[in-house]
Amino acid sequence: MTIDPSTARRNAVLGGLDEASLAPLLPDLYDTSLALGQVLHEPGHAVQDVYFPLVGVVSVVADLGGDQVVETATIGREGMVGISVFLGAESPTERSLVQVAGRALTMGVDDLREHLADVDGALTARVARSAQAMFTQVARNAACNRVHGVRQRAARWLLMTADRMDSPSFDLTQHFLAQMLAVRRTSVSEVAQSLAEDGCLTYTRGSITITDRPRLQDHACNCYEAIRRATDAAMAFR
Repeated sequence: MTIDPSTARRNAVLGGLDEASLAPLLPDLYDTSLALGQVLHEPGHAVQDVYFPLVGVVSVVADLGGDQVVETATIGREGMVGISVFLGAESPTERSLVQVAGRALTMGVDDLREHLADVDGALTARVARSAQAMFTQVARNAACNRVHGVRQRAARWLLMTADRMDSPSFDLTQHFLAQMLAVRRTSVSEVAQSLAEDGCLTYTRGSITITDRPRLQDHACNCYEAIRRATDAAMAFR
């Protein structure tokens, strides 16, 4: 079943294509669910499919050994999971896994390469913009993790997730959030409790609801706005 163009346009990479450039891609895309904790790509393993998220969050993480996993970037509806294929690599250097469940449009690597080789060049330009936005995020994350506190980083992460979900509510375990912030679960619990007491959110059994977004944004570091502006400028999505 061919994907409807309106569905494809929910992803910024595909949504920025005109009708003539998008139409040839639709028969090679298929809708798939993204399950919490699902590993999409592993280091050293050839990528078979790329993903264009419609809703949900995929994390790119570095496994440092000794049960230490640190997030380097997150990808949502603004990007494509499998950027290493675009850059000419057969396999990624880091793991990609689903942090917040959702849906994506998937395309086989061979099909992607054929479309990237199209003389039109429109898809290539959109994926390149997505890569630039992700590189900006990686650089900013590195600086943020070094300088800003746990509460600031947690608030930033929650705001970015809400943006990608188009909803103030989403499922997220403390275990995953602790991995993403490279802190202990006890630290995440303390931060979540303090943000809840301040009226920013509610947290119940792995489900978070942002109840006062402006108040939560006051707790976030300026990296949230910097990453959002860079992404918006690259993808012209908003």
